[in-house]
Amino acid sequence: MHIAQRRCSGRYTKISAATLTTLIALTGCAAHDPDQVPQTDETGPVAEVPTMEQNEELHERLPQEVLESGSLIAANSGSFPPYEIIGSDGSHSGASADLLTALGQLWGVEIDHRTVDGLPSILTGISAGRYHMGFGPIGDFKERQTENDFVDFVQEFVVFAVPAGNPKNITDLESTCGTKISVMAGGSAERVIKEQSTTCMDSGNPAVEVMTFKDQPQAILAVQSGRADGFFSSQAPLTYFVEEANGKLELAGTGQANGFDTLYQGAVVEKDSELAPLLRDSLQVLFENGTYEAIMAKWNLKDNMIEAPDMNMAVS
Repeated sequence: MHIAQRRCSGRYTKISAATLTTLIALTGCAAHDPDQVPQTDETGPVAEVPTMEQNEELHERLPQEVLESGSLIAANSGSFPPYEIIGSDGSHSGASADLLTALGQLWGVEIDHRTVDGLPSILTGISAGRYHMGFGPIGDFKERQTENDFVDFVQEFVVFAVPAGNPKNITDLESTCGTKISVMAGGSAERVIKEQSTTCMDSGNPAVEVMTFKDQPQAILAVQSGRADGFFSSQAPLTYFVEEANGKLELAGTGQANGFDTLYQGAVVEKDSELAPLLRDSLQVLFENGTYEAIMAKWNLKDNMIEAPDMNMAVS
């Protein structure tokens, strides 16, 4: 898995004021505007993200209420770098934010970002009609498809962020017995680590103490402050936090299944919504014209790219 080539260069630092203060205190990084820093990857300068022209055929396929209001509501569960980074002024940046900007241009509507308290609230809000979709990306699993449809656009891996030196020797899911592991509330990682805790006890080993938090910054801070032995989550955001920690954190359990089959992530909409095929076809445009690759490269996510977006790609 590619590790973002950044320490304290200022990239990805447009986050909430409280989190930014914490990161500065813990890492010594200065705060910069990421738009003022040249975006590069290991092969050189990253292609500029193009501006989309409105696609009339896709525009006309939007739900009538969106056409009338000129706005589509996309929910997120807070900072999920490098996909979604929420600034102290309420601004949104990151790979998902860039993709939503491109989709809004393609559709000819404004994207109304709404930050809500965790995945359960996103799913409840979609069901109640408060949000048109959650963009995340959010993990696609067969059991979630009974109530919702997913439009997947990335592949992800689930690993651990641990203190430098990995003092608890966490090498995979099975090595977590007797440790304290932080997770995000309502996510698939929480379910998997709780199942592992039961497995530990059934085999006569100490349980995993599962510490649940509503967002990524709080969960990683538990590790940085010594309250948790590791944070179990998607590798892309954990790579970001490890890089921000300036040598105080490292990744563990990479290259392992860690309780997951091939994991696809993407947008989530109401079951059988007209938005699902529209979103798939719109993302396909971004895949074909190079916008998707440019955005993923900009945020050091090329290893998470998939060949084409599709609906409900979950294998388990």
